[in-house]
Amino acid sequence: MTRLLIAIDGPAGAGKGTLARRLADYYHLPHLDTGLTYRAVAHMLIARGWPLGDAPHAIEAAKLVDLSALDRSVLSAHAVGEAASKVAVIPEVRKILVDKQRAFAAQPGGAVLDGRDIGTVVCPDASVKLYVTASAEVRARRRLAEIEAKDGSGDFATILADIERRDERDMGRADSPLKPAADAHLLDTSEMDIEAAFRAARAIVDDALAKRDTA
Repeated sequence: MTRLLIAIDGPAGAGKGTLARRLADYYHLPHLDTGLTYRAVAHMLIARGWPLGDAPHAIEAAKLVDLSALDRSVLSAHAVGEAASKVAVIPEVRKILVDKQRAFAAQPGGAVLDGRDIGTVVCPDASVKLYVTASAEVRARRRLAEIEAKDGSGDFATILADIERRDERDMGRADSPLKPAADAHLLDTSEMDIEAAFRAARAIVDDALAKRDTA
């Protein structure tokens, strides 16, 4: 079986998670949202009443993360996401989780992983690397629509400020900052719906596979 490893990176709300799930389903590959691993650490700290910035507790929580037991419905809460971005700046936590993520990526047939540092750190030798982005305003509108779809309420300005703050934190951290890999294909979804983004991504993957098969 030809091994296919797809690495997808990008900022919060760009659509990389939905795109990763669609690609994994299409190419019959296992999928890992690596952001959930950091959310799992944050959720564990919150549940146990441990401070988010306390490295020893965060390291202990990271060691306990089970990739087969990540519950998206629990971990997708906005507060958990905010907390996860703070936990993710702890180098020892990143090292533990990256090792787990690499083990997932090493499956014989390949995999699809999405996150912030897949193409640059976790899987630098991935078959295909995508960097999915969109303007902060578009991402804030998408986040607000998600909240309202769940019968919640949100404030656009507050959500936009949260996204911009998170971008700054993710891009500015010393260890594994968010940035496109040098050989990543850039995919700006600001003007795309998920179907258009999926078609564009699939074309990139298929082209890479065709070139590999004829190499």
